Amino acid sequence: MGSLLNGPSSPVDMVVDYYLYDYEYAEPPRVTSLQNAVPQRTFSDFGEDVYFAADQRGYESVVHYLAGQYLNTDDSGNDADPRLQLNKVVREISYTSSGVTVKTEDGSVYKTDYVMVSASLGVVQSDLIQFKPQLPNWKILAIYEFDMAVYIKIFVKFPKRFWPQGEGREFFLYASIRRNMADSKVLVTVTDKESRRIEQQSDNQTKAEIMEVLRNMFPDQDVLTPLTFSFYKGTFSNWPIGVKRYEYDQLRAPVGRVYFTGEHTNEYYNSIDSAEILIDCAQNKICKYHVQGKYD
Repeated sequence: MGSLLNGPSSPVDMVVDYYLYDYEYAEPPRVTSLQNAVPQRTFSDFGEDVYFAADQRGYESVVHYLAGQYLNTDDSGNDADPRLQLNKVVREISYTSSGVTVKTEDGSVYKTDYVMVSASLGVVQSDLIQFKPQLPNWKILAIYEFDMAVYIKIFVKFPKRFWPQGEGREFFLYASIRRNMADSKVLVTVTDKESRRIEQQSDNQTKAEIMEVLRNMFPDQDVLTPLTFSFYKGTFSNWPIGVKRYEYDQLRAPVGRVYFTGEHTNEYYNSIDSAEILIDCAQNKICKYHVQGKYD
């Protein structure tokens, strides 16, 4: 499998390494902390089976079901709750000891007692949202301690199937010395540096690369030109080497009346505990958030 310093030494070693690490964390193992990768919490808690959701209603049906439990709807079941504001781009969050003011791109202003910031780590790391006053140095440092990984899924639809079917043939992995594409039927996964490279090139260039790989994988098959081709970008944070639980707690910690949530605020099940922290303060007046010492 190669050395720990140099990485995999052959294409076969590379595809195994990629499937175990990059495919899950969107970055190679040389930058990914074992604290996050071993054990993989979802698999250790719920088993190693991976289930693909094929509900024709899509994932949005889950969102509508949950939202319908507390949002007002009309006679047709559509949202009719004025508290839900969609397509609002937040540009500024001003906070004091008595409340929070949120300003959006269209000039709207919203005043509230508390705010929960659920923007991705990449957005928080940018200047897209201005905090007034500026977030304290300890918070800014924690935000930039983590990586925002790039994970691209490309779906390709062909006029007919050319790949083998049957048990043990759900995934086809292409052995390459480059950390790039793991092919699952007509789904191409690209991560890290390869993602950034592909984002900078034309769709036709990307399509040509995919066709070259597929024709190398299935040399005896008639790999026809695809009918449709589309990107679905899925991007999430990664826990890099050297980051401890201390930095994770700081990343999640509130600043005054500004609270933070999202997949980057909990290494296990995302946002549940962020909501509980806010509820403890807003309803139970327990507003002190404890960050355990870095070397405890």
